[in-house]
Amino acid sequence: MTSSPTLLPRASQRRSGDRASQRGWWFIGPFMLVFLVVFIAPVVYAIYLSFFRFQFIGGTQFVGIENYIGVFQDDRFLSAVGRVVLFSAVQVPVMLGISLFAALALDSGRLYGKNFFRLAVFLPYAVPGVVASLMWGFMYGPRFGLVNDFGNVFGVTLPDPFSSGLILPAIGNIVTWQFIGYNMLIFYAALRVIPMSLYEAAHIDGAGQFRVIKSIKLPAIRSALVIALIFSIIASFQLFNEPRILQTLAPNVVSSYFTPNLYAYSLAFQGQQQPYAATVAIVMGVFVSVIAYLIQARGTKRVMT
Repeated sequence: MTSSPTLLPRASQRRSGDRASQRGWWFIGPFMLVFLVVFIAPVVYAIYLSFFRFQFIGGTQFVGIENYIGVFQDDRFLSAVGRVVLFSAVQVPVMLGISLFAALALDSGRLYGKNFFRLAVFLPYAVPGVVASLMWGFMYGPRFGLVNDFGNVFGVTLPDPFSSGLILPAIGNIVTWQFIGYNMLIFYAALRVIPMSLYEAAHIDGAGQFRVIKSIKLPAIRSALVIALIFSIIASFQLFNEPRILQTLAPNVVSSYFTPNLYAYSLAFQGQQQPYAATVAIVMGVFVSVIAYLIQARGTKRVMT
């Protein structure tokens, strides 16, 4: 009895592939374990918790999707979502626009003190969000801060950043100040990989700087723009540190439901309503995921076309 000459090599290849697969799992196994414990397990537990309700009389009670129905009828939650949507619609374009302008200035090669400028713009990103909020909060102070001192110097009364009409722009200023450098580096890194042959062709055609930016640089970094836009919108919907810190300085303006995350935090740790807080978190997670997917799909489609 003789064996087929092609069977043994195939079996050997299969065993070799199995061994390689097993070695791969040994490498990613620790990460997968941490990922399951730290990320998947809390999400599953939050989903499980969202189907219950804590009651002083009767204890924990299964309520099905009642919490989810209640969330979409909750005026506080809806106002918080509307506030972060408005915040994202204004703050994100402003921040990305300034970041793009700074990246283009760096890439132009005509900026004096290029290294200092890059470090100065990026430095606020190294400041923790809590520290940045405290720093700007004390500068905003109408009786003791920089705004008040600046007004006293010129003998005028400046608008109070802690007023209900200006608190959202005040928070937007903190976030913009902190993340301009981070986005600038993303755009600048994308600009640096554009082939020099494109610039040489544009120079031969007599294209000016604005034409080069419009026809070469912006299309080339469109993927980086989409990524930065997705990250910025996700961060805007997760707004928590800044309103939480400023709440101690302006408690009558920054409410416990100023943003969805702050509302979930207040429900869980002050109102002892962990199931409803879990429901708010799950709904916001799905909402942000859908928005991020739509932006990515639209941005990818434009890049491919």
